[in-house]
Amino acid sequence: MTPSTPSARKKILVADDEPDVLNLVAINLQRAGYDVLRAQDGEQALRLAVEHMPALLVLDVMMPGLSGLDVVKQLKQNVKTARIPILMLTARADEVDRIVGLELGADDYVTKPFSPREIVLRVQSVLRRVEAPAEPVEMLEVGSIRVDRVRHEVFIGGVREEFTATEFKLLSVLMERCGRLQSREVLLNDVWGYESVIDTRTVDTHIRRLRDKLGAASEMIDTVRGFGYRMVLPGA
Repeated sequence: MTPSTPSARKKILVADDEPDVLNLVAINLQRAGYDVLRAQDGEQALRLAVEHMPALLVLDVMMPGLSGLDVVKQLKQNVKTARIPILMLTARADEVDRIVGLELGADDYVTKPFSPREIVLRVQSVLRRVEAPAEPVEMLEVGSIRVDRVRHEVFIGGVREEFTATEFKLLSVLMERCGRLQSREVLLNDVWGYESVIDTRTVDTHIRRLRDKLGAASEMIDTVRGFGYRMVLPGA
């Protein structure tokens, strides 16, 4: 990839307290054409994120002092940094950390050990979701939920609510396909951009977050056990 490609202008912040991991991720992202900032702890990651507003943050969960989860929470509470997409690095056994990270607003995660190629592909996938152009249908409306795809706004009962880029995409897909059953695998591919199943619990976690934000309107998201989800009209 040459410096003239679009990704060469994108700044990625990588935070990990393990120098070997930090260098491995940073070097491979640089080879893919990204401009990389490095942080060795949570405090430095938080400061650099606010100062440089990177296109994406690759964040290790387990760091001394301010943990990766603490960093996610603070970034999402700051209006300036709330929309920065976050890819989390977790130990294979830390399922709880992965779920909490997603619930706090992280967009995706990669478990250690990982391949450098997987990191690059995940970064590209998250950025594609965030930067996807507006769909042909500019406005979606189901029951009390209205989605403006041009302005990336969601209104519940006429009140504007904040949604992450991934939540917005997931909600839009369900609304666009209202009444049609969507498997977890289909949602992983169409929302997250994966061609094979990574972990279907990612879908479940985001659905749970969607329901929390939708409030009473969450009853329109129907769970089909063992298969997936669909959006249904109120009273259907």
